[in-house]
Amino acid sequence: MHTFFAPDLAGPTHTLPEDESKHAIRVLRLSLGDAVELLDGRGGRYQAAVADANPKRCQLRITQHETVAPRPYFTHVAVAPTKNLDRMEWFVEKAVEVGVERISFLRCARSERRELKLERLEKIAISALKQSGQAWLPQLDELQDFTAFVTGVTPETTFIAHLEEGERTALTQVAGAGPGCCVLIGPEGDFTPQEIELALSKGIRPVTLGASRLRTETAALAAVFTAHLGR
Repeated sequence: MHTFFAPDLAGPTHTLPEDESKHAIRVLRLSLGDAVELLDGRGGRYQAAVADANPKRCQLRITQHETVAPRPYFTHVAVAPTKNLDRMEWFVEKAVEVGVERISFLRCARSERRELKLERLEKIAISALKQSGQAWLPQLDELQDFTAFVTGVTPETTFIAHLEEGERTALTQVAGAGPGCCVLIGPEGDFTPQEIELALSKGIRPVTLGASRLRTETAALAAVFTAHLGR
């Protein structure tokens, strides 16, 4: 069954935007009465049928609706985006497929990417939502300075994964201790000692994701997967 994203869905019918209408009718060749699925990204999952097979304004009639409860564990990853944006796109896609509630983007001292536009990443997140059958679209936050971000977190459930020497706890051992967790992942050159010290001074605990030295996007995805295992 083909799936469409409908964040503004309301009432017994829904009309697809013109680009999706054209795709539905001309590419997917949907016709009157064909069944489709709609997701609103807020837990709503709708079964619908084509009521008007118009390639400019395909209208769908809602036939069934269910509300999927949010996951009981809140997974939040804050990551410094890589210079190569393709790697962040890969991370967002896979994180949504696995299941993540929030992704924040950090501007760190060693960040090579200083600006970030979310439009492309939001489209990738929506595509991954439809492909994976997830019902909740994660929140994507605008790029923000590391210092400002760590000042506003809840330290009891926030962890920093870094490569500096010192005592670190495996994320699997602490991730499930609360109702959720936030994991900070640094840029390709890692967090600076000053950034690590600032995080620790705020009560954020240092963690490790394993013995391997991981790329930024791999570490971020590993944090998502580890949080699922640790809950």
